[in-house]
Amino acid sequence: MDRRLPLTALRIFEVAARTGSYAEAGAELGLTHGAVSRQIAALESWLGQRLFVRTGRRMTATPAARAFAAEVSLSFDRITAAAEACGRPASRQILRVSAPTTFALRWLIPRLEQFHATHPQVEVAVTTTTTLHEELRGGFDVAIRRGAAEPNQWPQHHATFFLRESDTLIVNPALLERAPLHRPSDVAGHVLLASETRPGDWSNWMERAGLPHRSAQRRRVFDHFFVTLQAAVDGLGVAIGPLPVLEIDLSLGRLVAPLPEILVPRPGYIALVPFDANKTPALTNFVEWLVQEGANARHTG
Repeated sequence: MDRRLPLTALRIFEVAARTGSYAEAGAELGLTHGAVSRQIAALESWLGQRLFVRTGRRMTATPAARAFAAEVSLSFDRITAAAEACGRPASRQILRVSAPTTFALRWLIPRLEQFHATHPQVEVAVTTTTTLHEELRGGFDVAIRRGAAEPNQWPQHHATFFLRESDTLIVNPALLERAPLHRPSDVAGHVLLASETRPGDWSNWMERAGLPHRSAQRRRVFDHFFVTLQAAVDGLGVAIGPLPVLEIDLSLGRLVAPLPEILVPRPGYIALVPFDANKTPALTNFVEWLVQEGANARHTG
C-alpha cells in the first residue's frame, strides 16, 4: 500500500475546512464539486476516519478535522515562508489594504511605521473608501470594515475581528474652555456637528445620556464624517467621535472628550481577506499585527 501523504488532497481539505463548503473550495481552487469530494474521500481513506459529515445539504468538518485543518494551514504558511526566503529574500512585496477614510487617516496610517519596522520587505498601499458599507469589489488583499466577524455576513471572505469601538462626545479644547461641558445637558448651548454617513450618532448619544431629543437645536450637517471631524477640530461645534480611532487627536490635544463616561458601543473593525487571496506570510503577518494593535489600543469603554 502506498503510504505517501496525498498532498493535493491535503491542500483541498484545508480549503474545504476553512471555507466550510465543498462548493466554495472548488470555486477557490478551480475544481468541480465532484473533484473536491473525491480528493476528500481519498484523504479520509488514507487517514482511516471521516473528516466531514453531512449536515442538511452541506458537508461539515468534524471537530477533529477542524483542529487538523488548522495545523495543516500553519504548515502550508511555514512552507510558503521558507520557499520565499529561499527564492527571492530581497524582493519587495506590496500589500493592498482598503480602509474607511477616517480610520485610515486617524488610526491605521499613523501606526504603519511600526509594521514596516518589523517587516521592511512589505509595502502597505492604502486606498480609502468614503463609507463603511462600500461594496467589496476586489482590488485589495485586505479590506477593513466595521461589523461583526460572522461567516454568514461575509460569504466570500475570511473575517478577523481586531478593534472594539465606542462613540463619545468630542470638542475643541478652546471651545470647551469658553463653553464648558460639565454635564450632558450643557450640549444645549453648543452647535451640534453631524454627518450624513452617520445619521444616528446624536440620537444614540442623547438616549445614552438620558436627554430628550432636541430637534430645534442648532446643527451643521456634513456629507462625510472626516469633514465633520475637521469641523470639530476647528472649533465649529461639538461632535460625536469614535474611540480608540481618535486617540491620537486626544493625546495631541487637538480634541477633548469632556464626558468620557458616556459611551455608545459600536460594531468594531474587522479585517476581511478574500477566500481566493494568496495567503502569503506578508498577508498573514499584517492581519496578526492588526489584532495585536487592536489589543494594545487605549480604549475607555
